Amino acid sequence: MSDTNQNLNPNPALPSRIGLAIGAFFGTLFNADYAGRILRLREPVTAATPAPTPATAPAAAVVLKQSGPEAALQLLGLLQRDGRFIDFIEEDVAAYSDAEIGAAVRVVHAGCRKVLREHFTLQPVRSEPEGSAITLEAGFDAAAVRLTGNVVGQAPFRGSLSHRGWRVTEVRLPKLTEQHDARIVAAAEVEL
Repeated sequence: MSDTNQNLNPNPALPSRIGLAIGAFFGTLFNADYAGRILRLREPVTAATPAPTPATAPAAAVVLKQSGPEAALQLLGLLQRDGRFIDFIEEDVAAYSDAEIGAAVRVVHAGCRKVLREHFTLQPVRSEPEGSAITLEAGFDAAAVRLTGNVVGQAPFRGSLSHRGWRVTEVRLPKLTEQHDARIVAAAEVEL
């Protein structure tokens, strides 16, 4: 595993955010506990919210690196090609029954899962089963472990693992020719 995979930026680039959004979408759709945690994260911050602890506060000025959109666009194109991801997200599903949406989700899920498994090697950030009691000692990797709930004080922190997290250990995106326009994530189709 390279150092770039181990030192994930707490402000992820677009390709990482796309993967996060896909995971959050399916996690919210199929896991009520996860959806509840997302709702709690979206609650407005009030004056009673405690200030960040030293374990969660940024240690030094962060140097931001510019990333090109090509890899993100390529991934989006692969998700569309194999999972019809964009078609599904852009569809207004309000008029469809739960059964119709469920059938569509199976197709999207199978295709998107195929893309992830073909082009990425993933492993959990934490090896413990979800629900396990864990202790985070001082100096834990705050980019790899996010504290939620009532975060006060300093490490060690004791809590329950609500999500194991995901780490990409290998990326296998196809090489593109110089003439390839990555902004075309799905070509228009004309049937003759």
